[in-house]
Amino acid sequence: MARLPEEIKPAMQGVAPSKLATCSRDGVPNVATISQVYWVDHEHVALSFQFFNKTIKNVRENPRAQAFLLDPTTWTPWLLDIRYERSETEGEVFDAMDMQLEAIASMTGMAGVFKLKAADIYFVEGVQKLEVDPGA
Repeated sequence: MARLPEEIKPAMQGVAPSKLATCSRDGVPNVATISQVYWVDHEHVALSFQFFNKTIKNVRENPRAQAFLLDPTTWTPWLLDIRYERSETEGEVFDAMDMQLEAIASMTGMAGVFKLKAADIYFVEGVQKLEVDPGA
């Protein structure tokens, strides 16, 4: 079981968009940009379900995915191996993500465009902080 370290939290503020890689039952990959990867607890994250029909179809067929996050304060990249558990359309996590999504939308000139359909809850199976060569 992987535990999310506290130092990953800045990468979950929605400042830098994240990437989510999924794969269909038949092995066809898909990568989508997502607005937020939200800290639920040390073992779970929630992803904003807004538009991605292909991603949702893949996750329902094959619940394992990988998320790429970037800490906007240090440019540190993170990889999360995650497994879909459920979708929430109300409650504390959904409400907090909806408010954060509205803030992200207003900062990017997209107010009224982003609509949170659900907070998809994922179990974190693995977490990796990637090393970056600043001279590269």
